[in-house]
Amino acid sequence: MRTYRIVVIPGDGIGPEIVQATLTVLEAVQRLNGGFRLDLDERQAGAGEYLQTGRNIAEETLAACRAADAVLKGPVGLPGVRLPDGTEAGLLGGVLRTGLDTYANVRPARLLPGITAPIRREPGEIDYVIVRENTEGLYASRGRGVANDWAASDVLFMTRPGVERVCRYAFELARRRNGKRRVTCVDKSNVLRSFGFFRSIFEEAAAEYPEIAADTLYADAAAQALVMEPERFDVLVMENFLGDILSDLAGGTIGGIGLCPSANIGDEAAYFEPIHGSAPSLAGLDRASPLGQILSAAMMLDYLGERDAARMVEGGVEHALRWGALRIGADGCPVDGTRAATAAIVSALQDVTGSGS
Repeated sequence: MRTYRIVVIPGDGIGPEIVQATLTVLEAVQRLNGGFRLDLDERQAGAGEYLQTGRNIAEETLAACRAADAVLKGPVGLPGVRLPDGTEAGLLGGVLRTGLDTYANVRPARLLPGITAPIRREPGEIDYVIVRENTEGLYASRGRGVANDWAASDVLFMTRPGVERVCRYAFELARRRNGKRRVTCVDKSNVLRSFGFFRSIFEEAAAEYPEIAADTLYADAAAQALVMEPERFDVLVMENFLGDILSDLAGGTIGGIGLCPSANIGDEAAYFEPIHGSAPSLAGLDRASPLGQILSAAMMLDYLGERDAARMVEGGVEHALRWGALRIGADGCPVDGTRAATAAIVSALQDVTGSGS
């Protein structure tokens, strides 16, 4: 049997609840698929770890993440747990993205059945992926900015190897998706030299993929287009800060970021997490939506090569939503609660695999 070593980081706030929901779904998938096994190694990291130890992740946990086949991570961070400079102490993005060199942050935006979108679109009409460069850009200044009482400065930093590899990843993804086969570069090259640098390297990469259409769009125009004509997009690639903002905008068009999964992928390591935060006000109330976390696990299975299992998870979520066994309220929370949502997806897995009664 194929066995994969998976580090599990439950996280903070609602993290432990939605990660447990996801593990319940993964247990059912392993049982129904029968061809693979996940060997789980649970580790603590985030705000809770910082409060206990003064560090948000132990070096041995980071080493375990490097050695694992993949990492499944819940949301981390708590608003009141902060470093002396005022930034959140429990966040792990800067540690994991640079520590594992996961340079491509992959954020799908897909309108699911049973979800009423804030814009007038039907399921299937919104289906694209934002690929956000994960290790450079403006966020490379994390912890390195300078400030006094009169001024502050953060540096937007890009390198040719960093831009080349994320652009090539975007084109390879468009090739695999078998969709519109288009990659759109989003930037502000009309204003900043760094974005002109990004665009020029994107155009060089595009020449290596003549079968994939390539176009460019300024970030402000892209924000409008993601709302007014989302069906035009297939894969979008952009700098770190822009990707952070526009992927949340994309989530808003498909029913909220609680529905959005993500992958952080490098050449040697990968971790998977929902794009939303730890929502401490919902913790322990059985109200949090597990869908972003569960769909992140589907992305993890796809990364591991277990594509049938990945489609099973996605199919289970869609089946439960389509037939009303799982309903998402206007607040983004499952109408009947986290545990009921999990049970509905597990039941739907049996239906989509033909194992139900």
